[in-house]
Amino acid sequence: MSNTIVVVGDAAVDVVARHAGPVVHGGDSRASISVTTGGAGANTASWLAYCGVSTVLVARVGDDVAGRQAREELTTAGVRCAFTIDQDASTACVVVLVDGDGQRSMLPDRGAGKRMTLADLDPALLAEADHLHLSGYVLLDDSSRDAGLAMLAAARTGGLTTSVDPQSAGLITDPAGFVSALAGVDLLLPNLDELEVLTGSREPAGAGGLLEVFGAVAVTTGPAGASWVDRSGTESVPAAPGSCVDSTGAGDAFDAGLLDAWLAGKPAAECLLAGVRLGALAVGQVGAQPPLSRR
Repeated sequence: MSNTIVVVGDAAVDVVARHAGPVVHGGDSRASISVTTGGAGANTASWLAYCGVSTVLVARVGDDVAGRQAREELTTAGVRCAFTIDQDASTACVVVLVDGDGQRSMLPDRGAGKRMTLADLDPALLAEADHLHLSGYVLLDDSSRDAGLAMLAAARTGGLTTSVDPQSAGLITDPAGFVSALAGVDLLLPNLDELEVLTGSREPAGAGGLLEVFGAVAVTTGPAGASWVDRSGTESVPAAPGSCVDSTGAGDAFDAGLLDAWLAGKPAAECLLAGVRLGALAVGQVGAQPPLSRR
């Protein structure tokens, strides 16, 4: 039986500026610029649909061109869009600066996403789903945190499994509070920077200290690959081969590949491999959405 996943997070417009040299402060720097649909929630939802998973994206967008474009492109990608239209805020926008090594720096404005409420999640969606995945950006703004936590609680009450990607090490200002608020979540999906903020360690085995709160932790370790940590120990896999053109959305793609395999009951190593394969595919192209050829 196939699984249905509800993804809660942002749908945004990404302005991706790839620059070969340093950005000149107060001056001009040549760049190649692309405008695409993005947002961590939308990215993970699209990659799940790319894997053939029945996926619903719960997001709040503005009554604007960006919101309508996101709906159209995500629907084309196979995602069911359960959007709340906010008449008083614009759709989220992220300016992404990508250097010559493919590494990205982001300037996000969550826009309408910061105004998410529990009412944005139709309870009927949980009744037909198996899993809820929450983008940590929802938890990193005071204005939407309570809604995100309430959605996780509602999912658990409904018998769904849950997962959270912390999303941004730099925006986690209260690590202990962030962790304790997520007690009962089945799977945490941090990268090494986020793991270090939450545990003080950059070693995947350091995630063992989080198992009092989470059922398991899957850590992306960049060029080294990824690791799975649960009460039976730690398992690691190498990164998939490929070149890095744009690292935007790599973690979102990893989440999708891993969740697809995990919900299918596959062993930890297979789950990790599914994640790193999609992550490698994501970094090999510009933008955070799956290749158009599969939509």
